[in-house]
Amino acid sequence: MPLRSVKDDCGGLTLVKAEVLTGNEAIAYGAKLSRIQLISAYPITPQTTIVEKLASFIANGELKAYYIHVESEHSALAAALAAALAGVRAFTASSSQGLAYMHEWVAYAPGLRVPLLMAIANRSLAVPWNVFCDYSDTFAEMTTGWLQLYCENAQEALDTVIQGYRVAEDERVCLPVMVCIDGWTVSHTGEPVEVPDQEKVDAFLPPYRPRYSRLDPDQPMYLIWRGWEDPKATAKFEFFEEEAAQAAKTVIKEVNQQYFKLFGRGYGNGLIEEVKVEDAKVALLTMGSMTGTARVAVKRARSEGKPVGLIRLKAFRPFPSEDLKKLSERLDAIAVVDRGVLHGCGCGVVYSHLRSSLYDLDERPRIINFIAGLQGSEVSVEDFEAMIKKALRTAEAGKPKELVEWVL
Repeated sequence: MPLRSVKDDCGGLTLVKAEVLTGNEAIAYGAKLSRIQLISAYPITPQTTIVEKLASFIANGELKAYYIHVESEHSALAAALAAALAGVRAFTASSSQGLAYMHEWVAYAPGLRVPLLMAIANRSLAVPWNVFCDYSDTFAEMTTGWLQLYCENAQEALDTVIQGYRVAEDERVCLPVMVCIDGWTVSHTGEPVEVPDQEKVDAFLPPYRPRYSRLDPDQPMYLIWRGWEDPKATAKFEFFEEEAAQAAKTVIKEVNQQYFKLFGRGYGNGLIEEVKVEDAKVALLTMGSMTGTARVAVKRARSEGKPVGLIRLKAFRPFPSEDLKKLSERLDAIAVVDRGVLHGCGCGVVYSHLRSSLYDLDERPRIINFIAGLQGSEVSVEDFEAMIKKALRTAEAGKPKELVEWVL
């Protein structure tokens, strides 16, 4: 196992274990380190190597867990959901059409308040038929109640799986979590990843102990919410679910901070990450792996004296409206780079969320939208540089020439 040295808190050097892992392998390591007890999954590109790696861990005796071979993605989530209801730390994974096929059970899980984790290697929904990345698959599930966390690279993917279980199982939350990585760009690209020691992970993530109801084969029971008898009573379930989603904002921040203290890695405040925003007049807003390319464009712009910053949205659900409001108060323009389209509204998904979040501000920045990276198309440094120029022009003019632009 290769080693690299880093400075410790005392100014010295310490050796850190690192391996070259793909994003999918990193997720599998994160799940193993989380001591998952059940895996239920069905293969679909580009997710498949996640569950293949977990199967090899079990076969090699590195992971003690049940592995259920199911006939479809629909059954994969149904089985994982049932296991979680029985008090087991469960895991599944999917992509694209597989996630769409799961939709019935995707909708069930938040209402049942199940702290389940599902890894997603993002892939465009058909049609056209495509195996490359955009966020149409997970954005299609944005109203179901799952928390959605988007990772920039393999290291963050491993760390976010561990953090994701801690968030999901917090009694203030008790909601399922999707940990999302870009298909191929992250899922199948190898990079150095620091793999934490199991003892430290165990200290951070204790065994799952369900506080409330759990299924028990020795005490069978039938549970159902009979909404047709008292719709007002069952409507409260939606309210409580949203309360938990809002509480998750605080929990995610706490977990991110605690993880940083123990492992030396954190990701912004857990919801968003700021890069050179403190003195910027304009900022790009990105998600996922394209952020790495945006960082290069921002660095170049900064070297030329341009007041540009970068905001990375890590948490799409819950949407960090309050954090974005605070940042926006000191910006003149924000360029939102969207990898998902709100069809019928003529704009990107994140763009619509940001405009809604900032609507009540007395002074708010101009917001422009670039729909880019659809169907796995590349977004280059030059593309981001062009976006920066348009954002700066918008800030100077006080209004955009175009609100929404497609980068094709």
